Parts: sequence; C-alpha cells; structure tokens
Amino acid sequence: MKAATWRGWLPLAACLLALAGPVARASTPAPAPGLPAGLPELPALGEVMQRDLRTGLAINGFDPVSYRLGGRPAAGSPAYELVQDGIVWRFASQANLEAFRDAPAIYAPAFAGFDPTGVADGAAVDSDPSQFAIIGSRLFLFRSAENRRRFLQNARLLAQAEDRWSSVLRFVAR
Repeated sequence: MKAATWRGWLPLAACLLALAGPVARASTPAPAPGLPAGLPELPALGEVMQRDLRTGLAINGFDPVSYRLGGRPAAGSPAYELVQDGIVWRFASQANLEAFRDAPAIYAPAFAGFDPTGVADGAAVDSDPSQFAIIGSRLFLFRSAENRRRFLQNARLLAQAEDRWSSVLRFVAR
C-alpha cells in the first residue's frame, strides 16, 4: 500500500482501538466467559467442593451454617461471600460467615456436597441442597428425597460411601 493509503487507515484503526478499551495484560487472567467478575475460574485443579458451574457458588448459594440453625437452609447473600480454596460460599449473615471461616470442616457438607448414595455406588452425583440430613455432626446433601430416604434407612451406605470416597474423588473434575 502507498503511504497515503496507510495515513487514511490510521485514524480508523486508532478509533477502533479506543472503542475496544484497554489492552489486557498477560499477568491479569481474563474472567471465564459467562461468569461475573470476581469469581474463580471454572473448574480448577485442587477444588474439592461441588459447585454450580454457571455461578461458581458452593451448594447453589445456600448458607451452609443455616442448616444447623433452624432446620431449613437459607439462601446466602452476595453481601456475605467468602472465597475459600477457590470456592465461593454465601451466607445469610456476617455471623454465619465468621462461624464458617473459623471452622469450615464443621459446616461444609460431607463428600464435598455430592450425594452420599451416589458415592456409595462409586459415582459423584450432584445434589439438591434442599434435600439434606444432619447425622451426628455432619451435613449430607442428596439428589432426591428417595436417595435421602434410602440413605437414612440403610446404615451401611455411609460406610460404603466412606470406603469409596477417595476413589470417587479422583474422577471428579477439579
């Protein structure tokens, strides 16, 4: 191209660059497509908690502490979020957030939130946070009311799930 032609294209190129916004630097990772800013990328090595792949929220945004306070799970609020080990947890109050932060092993669901009947069968099965049981000091989440009933009626399922959890965990996309 001739120099005169290039000079004609330069203002157009500058305008397009200005409309495109600032250039991302290599050191700043781009957020995963479809996720709001501030959430961890999808799925990453080292994650051990089931989470919603669209939102990045553990247990669909329910407050894990609330299961022990009133027998019913409460929805967490974006105002009370905690990112721990790459997982976004939401809480109904600042007090619940602090309780979880101080003792996550007490409040986090068993088997990383996967249905223990599925784990007992050797598979990581997603759960529905509204289907739950607290047995002893542990929170269990189930895929369905039928799985919950089956688990509560058959004490051997917990032992089977415990035995198979390490092998199931190896196949979970983390």
